[in-house]
Amino acid sequence: MEKTQRIADEKRAYTLTDRGTWLATKDKDKLTWWSYSREILSCSTSTGVMAVNPEKHKHAKFKEAMQFVDWIIPKDGQAAVAAFKDKNGNALFIPNAK
Repeated sequence: MEKTQRIADEKRAYTLTDRGTWLATKDKDKLTWWSYSREILSCSTSTGVMAVNPEKHKHAKFKEAMQFVDWIIPKDGQAAVAAFKDKNGNALFIPNAK
């Protein structure tokens, strides 16, 4: 994603990026004209979790995957997602399990 941001800057174009990459590179990559515009635009990246079908993927650890799913969806897991921040205290994810 970081390379995509640089290419977009070189071509004076726009691209979509995730919040984590943008926060990690906004100060490191001294991009030109595009860097100012990208702060104005906002895009939400949605991430989901699911266990793979153990009948189709025999090597999958279905029981362990379901333990993770069962942990991350309720309040405790959502609080852990919300607490995950970068070195500057910016939240990298916004929990939205329902």
